Amino acid sequence: MRKYRPHMMEIVNSVTCDRCGREDSDPLEIQEYLPLDFVGGFNSVFGDMEKYTGDICQRCLKAVLGNYLTNITEKENK
Repeated sequence: MRKYRPHMMEIVNSVTCDRCGREDSDPLEIQEYLPLDFVGGFNSVFGDMEKYTGDICQRCLKAVLGNYLTNITEKENK
């Protein structure tokens, strides 16, 4: 969930992780959140045309998906 401060443009003031509830207002932490925003397609387990949104902090992302992610930094540098 994103909270915005008043401004001529929307500026993120803080982000709360929708998994663990951690709230961050530090811009360096905010940029590490994974924003999710998608619509389930035909035959989706989420439901046909159902809309979803969320924000996941880097700690939860690593805890939930860390074992399934591939670090390609070394491959890119070869």
